[in-house]
Amino acid sequence: MRPGMSKIFNQPLQLHLMNISLFTVPDIPLIHEGDDIAMIICERFDLHDRDIVVIVSTIVAKAEGRIVELSDIVPSDRALAIAERNDGDPRLVQMVLDESREILLESPFLLVETENGNVCVNAGIDGSNIDGDRIVLLPEDPDRSAKRIREEIFALTARTVSVIITDTNGRAFRDGQTGVAIGISGIAPTRDWRGRCDLFGKVLEVANEAVVDEIAGAANLLFGEGGDGTPVVVVRGLDCYAEHEGLGSIHFPRSEDVIRDAIARASASAYKMT
Repeated sequence: MRPGMSKIFNQPLQLHLMNISLFTVPDIPLIHEGDDIAMIICERFDLHDRDIVVIVSTIVAKAEGRIVELSDIVPSDRALAIAERNDGDPRLVQMVLDESREILLESPFLLVETENGNVCVNAGIDGSNIDGDRIVLLPEDPDRSAKRIREEIFALTARTVSVIITDTNGRAFRDGQTGVAIGISGIAPTRDWRGRCDLFGKVLEVANEAVVDEIAGAANLLFGEGGDGTPVVVVRGLDCYAEHEGLGSIHFPRSEDVIRDAIARASASAYKMT
């Protein structure tokens, strides 16, 4: 390989020409149930083919009516017990239980698997960026939401784009949160490097790079975590488009998820001791 060349995208690229730009979509209004997210984006930003449209899950959930009044929730005995142990709101705990496929950890916080396979704290339920005594759930099916938005963008603009819906997650062994993908369309979740060679001709054995999570993390720098009001970011210059739907393959099979297995064994052991 000649100096100054790269094989990152399966074709030679001049390294000095590899520029990636990230843009916030301006003037996104407060979102309400029934709002057309694709239309709102297209009215405010001139999309190009192969752009990656990264969207905070909160506004997708609001548009889909995934908002719950805490006063409408009646906590079960299990929710009351968990809330007492964790010093939490039993109404919030009940919604976490309702939105979860499996509870991995009950204390000191609720770590769960959501219906779409994402493992996170409190099922991604959020009480920020919403008025009143209400909470915002995750979109019911983030992959389906991403696909719908991508198709609607194409119908409006004839532009072929990728869509990533994100949430913020904490990380084991490290402080701080980062953006992660919870729904995708028009992009593969990972890039497989196996079989390629490094700078010294050694065959790489690392399996997958979590491309969609890396993009989500970069976009999260521009979203802001407070009142910034910039919930949509467009990534340009990074052509990752693929005829692919869904995030499923990014999740470890249960038989290979050693961390999850360790949590399950530790929780079972703690339960036996109580």
